[in-house]
Amino acid sequence: MPSANSGRAPWWAWTWPVLALAVLGVHTTLSPGVPFAAAEAFALIATVFAAVYHAEVIAHRVGEPFGTLVLALAVTIIEVALIVSMMITGGTDTAGLARDTVFAAVMIVCNGIIGLCILAGGVRHREQGFQFQGAQAALSVLIALTTLTLIFPNFTSTAAGPTFSSSQLVFAAIVSLILYGSFLFVQTVRHRDYFLPAGGGEEAHALPPTNKIALVSAGLLLVSLVAVVALAKALTPTLERGIAVVGAPRSVVGIVIAGLVLLPEGLAAYRAATANRLQTSMNLALGSVLATIGLTIPAVASVSMFLRRPLTLGLDAKEEVLLAVTLLVCLLTIGTGRTTVLQGIVHLVLFAVFLFFAVVP
Repeated sequence: MPSANSGRAPWWAWTWPVLALAVLGVHTTLSPGVPFAAAEAFALIATVFAAVYHAEVIAHRVGEPFGTLVLALAVTIIEVALIVSMMITGGTDTAGLARDTVFAAVMIVCNGIIGLCILAGGVRHREQGFQFQGAQAALSVLIALTTLTLIFPNFTSTAAGPTFSSSQLVFAAIVSLILYGSFLFVQTVRHRDYFLPAGGGEEAHALPPTNKIALVSAGLLLVSLVAVVALAKALTPTLERGIAVVGAPRSVVGIVIAGLVLLPEGLAAYRAATANRLQTSMNLALGSVLATIGLTIPAVASVSMFLRRPLTLGLDAKEEVLLAVTLLVCLLTIGTGRTTVLQGIVHLVLFAVFLFFAVVP
């Protein structure tokens, strides 16, 4: 994929989002069914590449760490819209969708994306460094958010089962927003230098794109992200039927949703790691998972209370153990500010464990 700093946008950067809109139009008007699913899947993946390109253009224009926030916030807002729309139309069957998606996002980011970035960067550059103060700050917020929203519901007694009562749900939503808002303040204002590449990074001397190019990319990024989520929603019924045929748990739907939504960020983080910019990879990965929890939980909590729909948040015992191991390994990885291929392999093995036991519980 050509670099976002090359000055001229490649033809596919605008063609693929247009193709995705055309495919969505055919799906909406003709309802072609399962045979059309392959075209929808191709359009979705192609549009993801376009989204990554335009996000990199904007990121280069606004600089770090604001640039890495662009994709994280945009994708998370669209993800929230997808989950909320499925909650509205899906009834009680979607009570655990938000939990499954959020937990899958944590596993995909903390083990899949971070592991792949560390491994790819280590293979290419042997050892890489990053500002551990920023990563440590993000991880501390992540531990608090995941414990509050995914673990506490299993131990409260006001409401039966792995759920919060209405007052507890409101409290969890407010605290989630406070934690995420505080992290954004630290990342962009108070301690911005914690999230900047040491030494200025490789791209310090590259000329940023003009305001006009950045605005065009911002518009195309929004179109691309909307198209990605709309196509993912269009493919969901086919996915659910396939999951039912093979006998996999329904929670796999949440994994697929989180994977599709995080694919643009994952690709951008991987490209940054192979370019010896692990700091950018860490900003993207940890920022995206914090945005996922910090924005998704308040949104779905509001919808749940407004529509009086059940909302299951608590993880089961197996998932709690896997979450605890993941967070512990992340602490050890981040502790030194230096990474090697071994750490990447460990994270990827944990990701494989997550995927295997999600399909074979």
